[in-house]
Amino acid sequence: MKLNLTKPLIVFDLETTGLDLVNDRIIQISYIKVNTDGTEERSNLFVNPEKPIPAEVVALTGISNDDVKDKPTFKELAPTLNEKFCGCDFAGFNSNHFDIPMLAEEFLRAGVDFDFAKCRLIDVQTIFHKMERRNLAAAYKFYCGRKMEEDFEAHRADQDTEATYRVLMGELDMYAPGRQEEPDRQLNNDMNELAEFSKTNDNVDFAGRIVWRDMVDAQGKVLTDKDGKPRRHEVFNFGKYKNWAVVDVLNRDPGYYSWMLSSDFTNNTKQVLTRIRLRAFNNK
Repeated sequence: MKLNLTKPLIVFDLETTGLDLVNDRIIQISYIKVNTDGTEERSNLFVNPEKPIPAEVVALTGISNDDVKDKPTFKELAPTLNEKFCGCDFAGFNSNHFDIPMLAEEFLRAGVDFDFAKCRLIDVQTIFHKMERRNLAAAYKFYCGRKMEEDFEAHRADQDTEATYRVLMGELDMYAPGRQEEPDRQLNNDMNELAEFSKTNDNVDFAGRIVWRDMVDAQGKVLTDKDGKPRRHEVFNFGKYKNWAVVDVLNRDPGYYSWMLSSDFTNNTKQVLTRIRLRAFNNK
């Protein structure tokens, strides 16, 4: 199976000091860059998180503080990663829920404005869970026909990246039209379709503080575009302005923008909010 790519695909996995997008940091990033001609580039990088790795993470990953103390920080790696990832789509296992948001935060902390909104995000776990509802080890056994522990060490980004790549290829083989009779069990080898199938929410930012909603008129009727599709806009998903259009809130209460930027929201949420504000300003 050769991936049907219109632009390069980054298959990747992270290991981190924890699961907090604001306070935790990357300690390992591994990726396979699959180019449109089918060639592959592999990279496995250990990262100095500039903070101690908790004992439970060391036990889980086998990555110790000594392993990363002399490695580059993410800020030092960011320019090269930005260059490698520019113009690419992304695929990972549970990546839309954690790895992409964490990577976005690290880029922003490093001063790199990497715009994931321009990328198609394909979550291999979401495809798998919608089709079979299992974890990575079960996915590997199901799609690749072998036990994961026979081929890989557990909880290492480079190992999990290789397994994820093989599972994605196995999914496309198994659910290819012609191999499955039921239309709802068919997946085309198309990055747009896979990215759409991987979506599980209507989040605008990764943390879900701002979400997409259909626009309605005064009578509650959904507004549509020239093609008959619902028109959508960004609304807040929390606090006193929940379900209010972001643009309306910024016009009504300009101080709310300043409050959010100075509060403990993720950098990505602040980035998305700023882009909406600038777009509204430029459209006046």
